[in-house]
Amino acid sequence: MSFPRTVLTFGTFDVFHVGHLRIVQRAAEYGDRLVVGVSADALNFKKKSRYPVFSEDERLAIVSALKPVDEVFLEESLELKRDYLLKHQADVLVMGDDWAGRFDEFKDICEVVYLPRTPAISTTALIEKISTT
Repeated sequence: MSFPRTVLTFGTFDVFHVGHLRIVQRAAEYGDRLVVGVSADALNFKKKSRYPVFSEDERLAIVSALKPVDEVFLEESLELKRDYLLKHQADVLVMGDDWAGRFDEFKDICEVVYLPRTPAISTTALIEKISTT
């Protein structure tokens, strides 16, 4: 008997686009259950010096409505990644390859996979394009 594998991924998921959809779909392929941490508004401000276009509640609702997603939670701190992985009993951490190597420290508790990003799609670039039109 095999045990179900839990996959965990994180993201802001602001101005949701096909790149977000693809990483969620591909992450789900690594296990039986997909848990997604959505970055809190305050965390995004700390990282990028701007708040997301959509609120954390709206982004949680969007991500939780996706077919491959089994559970969502609010990621409030980058420093708590290990705690989130342990709490959700993650077997696999999936991140975009723009983070390659950054989460290798968690290989002691789960498999760590970096997936290629969808080319030519960036939330920051979309926001800049929208604001200039």
